[in-house]
Amino acid sequence: MTHNADTQATTAFAEYAHPEVLVTTEWLAEHLDDPNVVVLESDEDLLLYELGHIPGALKLDWETQMQQPVIRDFVDKAGFEQLASERGIRPNTTVVFYGDKNNWYATYGFWLFKYYGHKDARVLNGGRAKWQAEGRPFTRDVPEVETTTYSASEPDNSIRAFRDDVMAFLKTDNPRLVDVRSNPEYTGELLHAIGYPQEGAMRAGHIKGAVNVPWGTAANEDGTFKAIDELRELYAAKGITGDSPVIAYCRIGERSSHTWFVLTQLLGYNDVRNYDGSWTEWGSLVGAPNATGNEPG
Repeated sequence: MTHNADTQATTAFAEYAHPEVLVTTEWLAEHLDDPNVVVLESDEDLLLYELGHIPGALKLDWETQMQQPVIRDFVDKAGFEQLASERGIRPNTTVVFYGDKNNWYATYGFWLFKYYGHKDARVLNGGRAKWQAEGRPFTRDVPEVETTTYSASEPDNSIRAFRDDVMAFLKTDNPRLVDVRSNPEYTGELLHAIGYPQEGAMRAGHIKGAVNVPWGTAANEDGTFKAIDELRELYAAKGITGDSPVIAYCRIGERSSHTWFVLTQLLGYNDVRNYDGSWTEWGSLVGAPNATGNEPG
């Protein structure tokens, strides 16, 4: 990636804390043949890639490739190294993520790559929807890949929270937890998110003390991220201002990875963790402090 290309990539997003993590559709269109750029499509709808994808893009399946098949956890370091190597990625590769539904699984992939220390990870602002709305090309051709030998860093647990971390966090002064699910999930009106009965829990509601900022409210109608002032106001209204540690969660950590991305990469908040166990785990724990209704509890 040349210095000039990096400059062009960041200028459009100069208002954000880390403008270098976003790219425009124009930028990506100009870099589809760049040998140092690998484009990964990660969708909630696992069939979309096969129906058509950005030319040169490779599939990153959140269900079968990013997670272990038996233990509920992400791929371990060796599994991540295999995932990256099979896609021709090197430690200095610019990896651009995009997907459907406001990039929620694209940011999930971004978060996983940061968890294992990849330096240059970026997200296509507006994702698949914006690329399609602009009439840009799709293909069903799967590119041939020259595999590499990728060496990952040890997991960065400063960006990830486990259930014991959340328990300890609740005992601190004024813990800031953000439940990014829909309001009916947060209040307890819905036990399962609509369409995802397999990812439910024994109880409905939210972690006691958590505020509700649905993840999708951070995006515009075209799937792009809202302006920084809008984002700052959105979270500040619920007491999330970046001056205290934050833990975000949803059902399984995918929607909360989107909020983690917004808080850390766009707003620049330093101490934010994604609790990927989320409500699927927490809502089935014995004795966990939970609440229902619109108030944090």
